[in-house]
Amino acid sequence: MSGSLRIGIIGGGGWLGGAIAASILDAGLVQPHALSLSYRTEQPNRFNGSFWTTENQRLADRSDVIILSVRPADWPPLAIDANGKLVISVMAGVRLSKLAEHHNTDRVVRSLPNAAAEVGKSYTPWIGSDRVNDQDRTVVRAIFDACGAEDEVTSESDIDYLTGLSGSGPAFPALLAAAMMNDAVARGLDSDIARRAVSALIVGAGRLLERRDECPNELVEAFVSYRGTTAAAIEAMRTAGFDTVVAGGLQAALKKSVSMGERS
Repeated sequence: MSGSLRIGIIGGGGWLGGAIAASILDAGLVQPHALSLSYRTEQPNRFNGSFWTTENQRLADRSDVIILSVRPADWPPLAIDANGKLVISVMAGVRLSKLAEHHNTDRVVRSLPNAAAEVGKSYTPWIGSDRVNDQDRTVVRAIFDACGAEDEVTSESDIDYLTGLSGSGPAFPALLAAAMMNDAVARGLDSDIARRAVSALIVGAGRLLERRDECPNELVEAFVSYRGTTAAAIEAMRTAGFDTVVAGGLQAALKKSVSMGERS
């Protein structure tokens, strides 16, 4: 990959755009002077040596790769002419065909990193248009490997589904953690102790799954087969419809992703 690569992030002042920027700088994928970022109202006080602007077309003109990190609802009026350059969208729902038409390029990628990019632990599925070449793929992989892990998928329907699954990032474990903490506090446990206990549980589970590199089902069944307190909890949650509730939530996210694409 060329050491002179220039990357622009439209929405670089936001949470996800800033996380991607920090990750690619930390990985040495791009030098600060070759990174351009746009913001709306107030320039963030970070990424010294990089180019900040409120003019998105100016950012596009000085970049080889343009990353779109804006809310899908804010995307339609974003009149950026990419002039054939590689455009990478991290927006939910917006289809490849619409990206290509809107930005005057047939080299477009649709992707969905999550908020864990902030700590280098995002999982990013992505898919490219037919005109995305091997060099483009190398760039895309390098960007999202810097943010965590990535996979190229085979269809946009895969991205739609993964929008709810992996795109939600820490939200689902945080939801579980909140429910567990609320129960602990309701039973009289000190809130600080409850928070530390639950946070350690979630972090430890993630690291264990990462290290063991096995299907989560295998880990769950290992606890169930021990027939102890954990098995009792798991069986009670399953009886109450835990799996059904999770599947329903993912289905709702899928429907939302598809509808966002239809509106854009």
